[in-house]
Amino acid sequence: MTTFQRTGQVGDGREAALRDHVLAHAAAGDPDDVLATIDDFARHRSMLVTIGDEKGLILDAAVRRSAPRRLLELGTYCGYSAVRIGRAMPPGARLVSVEFSAANAEIARAILAHAGLGQRVTVVVGRIGDGGTTLRRLAVDHGFGFGTLDFTFLDHAKTSYLPDLRILLATGWLHAGTVVVADNMRLPGAPDYLRYMREHEGESWHTVDHPAHVEYQSLLKDLVLESEYLG
Repeated sequence: MTTFQRTGQVGDGREAALRDHVLAHAAAGDPDDVLATIDDFARHRSMLVTIGDEKGLILDAAVRRSAPRRLLELGTYCGYSAVRIGRAMPPGARLVSVEFSAANAEIARAILAHAGLGQRVTVVVGRIGDGGTTLRRLAVDHGFGFGTLDFTFLDHAKTSYLPDLRILLATGWLHAGTVVVADNMRLPGAPDYLRYMREHEGESWHTVDHPAHVEYQSLLKDLVLESEYLG
């Protein structure tokens, strides 16, 4: 975990091995097969820090319900959730995924391109809390602006969930109806973010809890939050 927190990779080469496995075994241009191949790799070869197949269904449903046009993901890792979002979002929608690890970003780009989503999903290396550099890139290069952000998925450093949400709120990019989905509310947990949503329920946010399990097993319980901004 020390290596992962520092580099974004486990440290044993599993992320690069996943890319090679997907490119060798998943059907090109088929996001369903890419996801199935990643799931199989995570279950039978090496555990991956992704949302996984069970919680992925929650993410899929949230995207389809909200029918967003401009989407933002914080925490790309190897691109698994970006493939899920890209597959579920409506025609003409665009997803930008922000990842602090340049190595992960390259792996994710290769997997997204293989899934046939390279033209609809863009991976940007950076961090929302870097003093404005990444925000400026999102605004200038990718069209984010006042009231334009329809959907956000949080799956990066758990201590950054609430600070980054506050930064996004301060930009004015969110609008009434923007949906924010946050993974890992129980394990490893983001208690300040969970407390914030509880305290603002019915005031500025409406949140639905989705109980689930930690990815790729059925014993450890987890929780996904789906929160709608009320303005």
